[in-house]
Amino acid sequence: MLQTLIDAVRQQYAPDKRTVLFQVEALGHVLSGETNLPEAKAALLERLQAANIPFQDSIHVLPAPDLEGRHRALVTISVANLRTQPKHAAELATQATLGTPIQVWKKDGTWYLVQTPDEYIAWVDAGGITLLDSAGFKNWQQSPKLLYTDPYGFAYAAADGNGATVSDLVYGDVLVLEGEQAGFYKVVFPDGRTGYIPSGSGVLYEDWVARRQPTEENLVQTSRRLMGLPYLWGGTSFKGVDCSGFTKTVYFMNGLVLPRDASQQIHLGEVVDTAGGWQQLRPGDLLFFGVPAAEGKPERVVHVGMWLGEGMTFIHASGRVRISSMNPEAENYDAYERGRFLRAKRIRPQDALLDLRAASLYE
Repeated sequence: MLQTLIDAVRQQYAPDKRTVLFQVEALGHVLSGETNLPEAKAALLERLQAANIPFQDSIHVLPAPDLEGRHRALVTISVANLRTQPKHAAELATQATLGTPIQVWKKDGTWYLVQTPDEYIAWVDAGGITLLDSAGFKNWQQSPKLLYTDPYGFAYAAADGNGATVSDLVYGDVLVLEGEQAGFYKVVFPDGRTGYIPSGSGVLYEDWVARRQPTEENLVQTSRRLMGLPYLWGGTSFKGVDCSGFTKTVYFMNGLVLPRDASQQIHLGEVVDTAGGWQQLRPGDLLFFGVPAAEGKPERVVHVGMWLGEGMTFIHASGRVRISSMNPEAENYDAYERGRFLRAKRIRPQDALLDLRAASLYE
């Protein structure tokens, strides 16, 4: 009965362990483990009391006390690798670009369990972030920001593009803007380092976000900027992308934050009817692939791409970011993906986790 109630609360409050922590178990009548949802713990204890089941509460509610109030963090390197376990040999789960604000839940040695704005939970090593208390985080939020717009480049130690570098940079990195000098922006990293970025490689964040328009044309144009990027399991940046990391990056560059994985993205938006062919699809629609439900087994979503339209084509990360076709007569026809196509979804701004034009993520 005790385990049944734990499972019921987990199913209600934490059905996806990628985005919610509810690691609770019963050892006899002792409840141990941790959660980042106080309401989930409260619901469990209430149900146990209502059922007159004796228990001893040893469930820890995160953030952990040894963080000493520093529950927020900012990414301090161009691309931080977040892993499934607190070690460099662990699987790459996702990435976060410089300046991304993240929630910190606990630490394990020099590793921190964090949650990104797309709600994904994973581990990052201390070298990739700087911890902040609420006052420090508020101060950073209120500072003017610059967003880096080149696919890849550098911040320099002085206003000299031939000089020493402070850090590499990728599209979407966000830094504090301190001023301008001789064709360069002077910027401040979240950990206090300063650097200089060529003025043609960055834009005021408030100007960038105000110009985001996730139209069909813009989504297609953006997707082509990533052509040829290498496939990287867990990648969500110009250093490499997996399939859902690619679609996520395309939509981010147009102001919308999508969930991390294809199996999460498929729950967004509205279904596009493809029963009679591909005529109803519009550029920017997402195509999902995998294994349909059968014989008591649930559907498995394992791949995602984005419809381009002309020539029945779609763009996706498969080996590298490439364009394939659903037309059997086309040279780039992808029979494998056609054979495991599940359905298509149309994502509207209101369907996204965050619309950066309305959310104060970096401000």
